[in-house]
Amino acid sequence: MTHKPRIALLAALTGTALLAAPVTAQATVDTPADAVAGVTAVDPRPDTARLAAELRELARRSHGEIRLAEIGRTNEHRPVWAARVGHGPVRVQYVTQQHGDEPLGTPAALEFLRRVGVGHSAWQRWLLSRVTVDIVVRANPDGHEHDWRYNYDPAATPEFGERGKGYDINRYHNPSLDPARNPATEAGLIQRRYTAFDPGIVVDYHMQGRYQDDKGREITASAMWPTHPATRPSEVDFAKQITVVAKRSIEAAGGNVSQYPGGDYEGIARNAYGLRGSGSVLIELSDQGAAYEQKQIRSALASMLAIAGTAANGSLRHVDPAQADAIPPRGKPIPSALRTSEPALD
Repeated sequence: MTHKPRIALLAALTGTALLAAPVTAQATVDTPADAVAGVTAVDPRPDTARLAAELRELARRSHGEIRLAEIGRTNEHRPVWAARVGHGPVRVQYVTQQHGDEPLGTPAALEFLRRVGVGHSAWQRWLLSRVTVDIVVRANPDGHEHDWRYNYDPAATPEFGERGKGYDINRYHNPSLDPARNPATEAGLIQRRYTAFDPGIVVDYHMQGRYQDDKGREITASAMWPTHPATRPSEVDFAKQITVVAKRSIEAAGGNVSQYPGGDYEGIARNAYGLRGSGSVLIELSDQGAAYEQKQIRSALASMLAIAGTAANGSLRHVDPAQADAIPPRGKPIPSALRTSEPALD
């Protein structure tokens, strides 16, 4: 695999400000924070047809900046979409909704495409000249339509998944697993897209239950880097730096971020793509109920903009990775948690 472009975050970046292009006397530059603030209520769970229509409309309005591709079909013949924006040397990949009943990363991805790909502001031109962002938008449309975690494969007898339903896609990214032989159809599609794109950064968006920290404050999101013991220390540190950027951006949007207590199995995307040489991070948005969904979508969007923006800025290596180690553990479940049967890992 080719050497990944390495990026950086300005050492002066704080939890209350996100980076944008340098302001000149000739241009007013929008900031990512402004972009988040401008988001109005969006559909938190667009169905398959609505998602396709929105992606096509965004691509049309972008005048060629957003490149849309159907990267394959599910077992129920639904399309899996990827959208690419930008033409810079630093490559960032976001993946949303591997688990069908964890939807909020998907509308955040649509808003990211809208904010960076539709328009021609100085900030957009600056960002898209420095990064290329590829998004697998809703990796598991069958699971979304069935409102369950797994893909749809009722004949499966999965090691990871549920008989009569299907495979847990986020257990089938093993670097040694041939995509053509991958029993989890959608995981194979993600593997192929990753290989073709060769990103330096991969961020995988999921959802979790409701938890509180040791002060009794609710956790709104959790994050984690690769934990497989064979991951190179340099890649672990890089992922920790990305985690710090995500934490700052989510907390600047009003959130409270913890470490996620994920496992070290190599088939988990967070571990697999770290083993393959990317800065690979998991972000889990808490399922706080309908009243908080728009806020959670905005927090996910904030992290997407911050990661892409600081990648473009070129100073992420200035972040101390030890700051990720200082992020507190997730804490105890809230008794009224919505997701009472949540699996333990990623």
